[in-house]
Amino acid sequence: QVQLAESGGGSVQAGGPLRLSCAASGRTFSNYVISWLRQAPGKEREFVAAVSWRGGSRWYADSVKGRFTISRDNVKKTVALQMNSLKPEDTAVYFCAARQTYDLDPAKYDYWGQGTQVTVSS
Repeated sequence: QVQLAESGGGSVQAGGPLRLSCAASGRTFSNYVISWLRQAPGKEREFVAAVSWRGGSRWYADSVKGRFTISRDNVKKTVALQMNSLKPEDTAVYFCAARQTYDLDPAKYDYWGQGTQVTVSS
């Protein structure tokens, strides 16, 4: 099992950066693909980015490609999401989640953090 906790959310103006961090506990952290997903008010939860268990593969939603970067440190058991050039439409609660293989479908994730709010003002 793995337990996840997000941090780093907040309010930022459009065009600015923000860095989210996901801290994990549990001995099997390195066995999991870790993803970031988000949920905006009134919308369904959606995939944002994912990183493979060794960090060699990364996947991004089209809406964030070129602006967001995901990275992981298996020694520190953390996964970061660096978000640049933020837009108001990036406003959402951001979650980190884990499963053993990559998937876009939020319903297939086994473990979730509690979420952190990101608000981008225009």
